[in-house]
Amino acid sequence: MEYFLRNFSHVPDDKLTWTATPTSKSALRIAAHTALYAGRFAQMIRDRRTPAPENLAEWLAERDAEEIAIVSRDEVEKVFRKGTAEVLAALDTLSPEEVEMSLDSGQGWSMPMKQMMGLPGFHATLHAGQIDYLQTCWDDQQVYVG
Repeated sequence: MEYFLRNFSHVPDDKLTWTATPTSKSALRIAAHTALYAGRFAQMIRDRRTPAPENLAEWLAERDAEEIAIVSRDEVEKVFRKGTAEVLAALDTLSPEEVEMSLDSGQGWSMPMKQMMGLPGFHATLHAGQIDYLQTCWDDQQVYVG
């Protein structure tokens, strides 16, 4: 989370909603997605299962609407910090046996809990790379180390 937020903090205000193409995601949209998923991962860990939406298109539309509703850097940080705190609290509830279990999707596949435990950090790192790439698109070649 801190790594992602640090990278995101270097996006200039006038570039938060910039997109490379009309259908591309902006840095703000990527950050909103990343922040919201922290809480979603926490729920999966708490529920010991992945989401199994009956209507995937509807579920994705709701997810997209939640992302679009986040319109500021401060909101991203608030949602991300809250979700990350929820992840840490959810991890604290796992017994050794639950760490070894697999999460049922209800859709014929499962995910090892150990993989889910690492997914919040991995997910944030992947999307930090997207932010880095956008910075090169607007010719920001600076290397940010802090």
